Amino acid sequence: MELFYMMVFGCLGAVVAALELSKSNKDRINTSTVFNSFKNNYLLVYSLMMAGDWLQGPYVYYLYTTYGFGKGEIGQLFIAGFGSSMLFGTIVGSLADKQGRKRACVTYCITYILSCITKHSPEYKVLMLGRVLGGIATSLLFSAFESWLVAEHNKRGFEQQWLSITFSKAIFLGNGLVAIVAGLFGNLLVDTFSLGPVAPFDAASCFLAIGMFIILTTWTENFGDPSESKDLLTQFKGAAIAIASDEKIALLGAIQSLFEGSMYTFVFLWTPALSPNEEEIPHGFIFATFMLASMLGSSVASRLLARGTTKVEAYMQVVFVISSASLLLPIVTNFLVEPSKVKGGSISFAGCIQLLGFCAFEACVGIFWPSVMKMRSQYIPEEARSTIMNFFRIPLNIFVCVVLYNVDAFPITVMFGMCSIFLAVASLLQRRLMVIADKTTKIEVYQMKDPETEPLAIWTLNIKANLLPIQELNPRITNAAATGCDSFTVNLLPFLQCGRRKRADCGI
Repeated sequence: MELFYMMVFGCLGAVVAALELSKSNKDRINTSTVFNSFKNNYLLVYSLMMAGDWLQGPYVYYLYTTYGFGKGEIGQLFIAGFGSSMLFGTIVGSLADKQGRKRACVTYCITYILSCITKHSPEYKVLMLGRVLGGIATSLLFSAFESWLVAEHNKRGFEQQWLSITFSKAIFLGNGLVAIVAGLFGNLLVDTFSLGPVAPFDAASCFLAIGMFIILTTWTENFGDPSESKDLLTQFKGAAIAIASDEKIALLGAIQSLFEGSMYTFVFLWTPALSPNEEEIPHGFIFATFMLASMLGSSVASRLLARGTTKVEAYMQVVFVISSASLLLPIVTNFLVEPSKVKGGSISFAGCIQLLGFCAFEACVGIFWPSVMKMRSQYIPEEARSTIMNFFRIPLNIFVCVVLYNVDAFPITVMFGMCSIFLAVASLLQRRLMVIADKTTKIEVYQMKDPETEPLAIWTLNIKANLLPIQELNPRITNAAATGCDSFTVNLLPFLQCGRRKRADCGI
């Protein structure tokens, strides 16, 4: 293995270790013992679920080739997986909100285990069924678990800021450390023990079964909207109305689709980008390096989220700009570095530059996941959380299916340029989201110069956007709003003195 790969992996590992070991008190959030027990239980389950997912990834394509299927047939199998996630994802998300998130998580385990079992058959129809089941399971993985966590966290009365700890740790472990260990373990099963390409799928089934047992024995059930008055179509309409009526939710969905669409496209493009002339590259080691870069990003995100002064909406704009620039490197090197015409050999100089850029992109991925989870917990209503989150995945899955179907129709530089543009647009939308979030309701407080002559402080409310929450305080505010005033004066001292009591009990 070349020294270059070892140096990149070693540098990333050293930076991750330094960040984790150098955390100060301002980078940590003091929590309770009860919360730590709850968090560790979720992290254990989430890590087992992600282990079941990561073990399969590197060997799906390879398994299909050993059964004698060509590139076109394999492409159809992959499209079936993303298509089923698009078609059935919203339905299972709505069922999770109505029937219970714990049940949905158990359903994920059962569905994915069945998908793994189908890999033992070389029959194309059976494998197609497995891809459909896998697509449904993927929708549940990226909606039901997060929805259960947010609802349970709030139900138990934990502080809202503590939620960011669980998010960042889940990505650090599930999308970083577990991914690396799963890749190495899968390589051990297939190459060292010569158990065949189906062995990682059997191992994944075991991890999923263990996780399902922990869910059944330790988790409690929670719901989005358990009322029997709403059927599935009504839930769909409610979720669609929520997205259409709240620009923040719509923007968040667009941002997520643009970033994840670029991310999944990158998964298909990085191998041909690094080996355009069939250079020999260590795919497994490069994958582990990418996952280490993702761990670096999640470690940075945990620091940013721990500091209340740093807004998610602000720093994510920079993250999207960096990710956009990193995916421009294949285009830049194509123009500035003369491509090698020699077939085979080791990675080229242009490939080395691109690898560094790809590591930067993976670090942005590591920052993205806990940050977008934090924003989803703030903006998506609880009663339809799983449904709305799966609505977000519809344009994502359409995009990935189109890319898969036309992957040979465009040069690789065009594909990277398209992803870079999408990420730049995501940065602009993130800027818009921050502006709207700041403008929702701004209250500027002005106290009179002589407090002794004015014993009752008079406060001025400058309402910049939505007046409805403020109108609930006092009929006088409603009357002022009806006149079309942008600002008006009202005595808020009794409201400020009411402490933790509900506004309805304040008598103002």
